[in-house]
Amino acid sequence: MNKRKSSMIAIWLTGVLSLSPAVSFAQGATTFSGEAVALKASAAGIALALADTGQLPSGGGSLSTSLASVNVAGIASADTLSSSTAGSGSSSQSQSTLADVNLLNGLVAATAVKSNSGATCNSSQASVSGNAELVGLTVAGQSILVSNPNLSISLPGGISVIINQQTSSSGGTSGSMTVNALHVTGAGIDIVVASAQSDITCS
Repeated sequence: MNKRKSSMIAIWLTGVLSLSPAVSFAQGATTFSGEAVALKASAAGIALALADTGQLPSGGGSLSTSLASVNVAGIASADTLSSSTAGSGSSSQSQSTLADVNLLNGLVAATAVKSNSGATCNSSQASVSGNAELVGLTVAGQSILVSNPNLSISLPGGISVIINQQTSSSGGTSGSMTVNALHVTGAGIDIVVASAQSDITCS
């Protein structure tokens, strides 16, 4: 009886020891999330998402996509649309760029648009960063110089334009940052140009 009991204890210990490292690894892995979209639009019954990387897997990796040009009459046109997102090690990054952007028949236009976001782990603490760059930006025919995030401009007809729109959260082991270079809304209109989202959960 004692011999049998000892054998059962030995088998149980072997099982516990073999499982412990795997359980510890699964709980301690850094996880990622991210997505970049060059142009998202919902207007006049049309819904589109162009040069969209899709969601980054939680285990990380890299995704990228591009499109030569787009022209949706009366809503949006742009050239050289490109997006990428990646996560590895202790950081997650996303980026989106476009050229010759024209929204709502020239109501909003820019020569070049770029957004980027990042989330990083440092000693299991998460931090985030991000920004948008716009060259040759005009809104209702007026040149706009962008410095601070979340610059909001109201236009006739109930149209709102938010430039360098940033939404972030970070605290403890997790962090999230989303940057939209341009966000135009109005009655039945929702257009986002150069969206870059990065998230991380530190081990």
